Amino acid sequence: MKTVLVTGGAGFIGSHTCLRLLEDGLEVFVIDSFVNSNKQSLHKVLKIFSDSFKDKQNKIHIYEGDIRDKNLLIKIFKEAQILKKPIDGVIHFAGLKSVKESCKDPLLYWNNNLIGTISLLNIMEEFNCRKLIFSSSATVYKYNSNKLINENEKLNPSNPYGQTKLAIEKILYELSNKKEDKWKIISLRYFNPVGAHPSGLIGECPNGIPNNIFPYICGVAIGKFDYLKIFGNDWPTHDGTGIRDFIHVMDLAKAHTLALNHLKKLENQFLVINVGTSIGTSVLDLVKTFERVNKCKIKYVFSNRRDGDHARVVADNSLLLKTFGWEPKFNLEEMCKDGWNWQQKNPNGYD
Repeated sequence: MKTVLVTGGAGFIGSHTCLRLLEDGLEVFVIDSFVNSNKQSLHKVLKIFSDSFKDKQNKIHIYEGDIRDKNLLIKIFKEAQILKKPIDGVIHFAGLKSVKESCKDPLLYWNNNLIGTISLLNIMEEFNCRKLIFSSSATVYKYNSNKLINENEKLNPSNPYGQTKLAIEKILYELSNKKEDKWKIISLRYFNPVGAHPSGLIGECPNGIPNNIFPYICGVAIGKFDYLKIFGNDWPTHDGTGIRDFIHVMDLAKAHTLALNHLKKLENQFLVINVGTSIGTSVLDLVKTFERVNKCKIKYVFSNRRDGDHARVVADNSLLLKTFGWEPKFNLEEMCKDGWNWQQKNPNGYD
């Protein structure tokens, strides 16, 4: 595979994956609406790449727009052909991702995430491009807090965001069963991406108040927020706070490039793989590690549990190890160090 289209490629995970793709020698086409991302992330990706690989000339072709715009998608595929770099496969990140927002406005999420994906799949078929890596989520599972979550766990998302992810997976599964077409699809269900590129040039840059805990911790450390609110200190865990599986964004990006390489080994089928570390870290352990590694203090207060939260959400990543022969490399200390490095160098994000 030589050329890849990345939808939502300017986002947190998308930008880090674009860098990995360039490093692997691929030409990258990106479509992004920049509703929840910033074009500067891709310019920073090119800087990191060119500084490290001066002998390589791979490029990122950037298109601003929505994947529901079929004419724009057609334009991208045609221009790639004109450049004699036809798109071989797609990594699909584009979509809205706030659980809280999806509960407030479910129609917005169904429209963006599901209709957008259907639009993309139709154009892929039109251009005979049937290799896809889908950005899914652990929110599709019905959690059992007493064990690691494997790919055969029962599915029962508790919010519209997770429901859109599961609905898309069902469509992709049906596509993979088409006898007349040879679709090859891998859906990566990942857990809690954190950290940033070690250079500090690219990282997580949420709009407004973060929905995830890690950028909120960074915001408290730099003085953007007064304190961190921890939801529940009475969970059945060693310190009373919820346990999660945190994975460095560079490891997650690597999983996407490995999945892309693995597609050529597949016959027409749909493969689901968890991407996590299988290491559970409590919220308080994360805070204390961040404080110790970065020599700072994080003020926090305890609040009531949130509806839909669970005591323990940790991946069983044995299929990831078996399929790719690889496991995540960055530890929690490195996640905290790299995330704080990005925040310090970019106190206002990309602005």
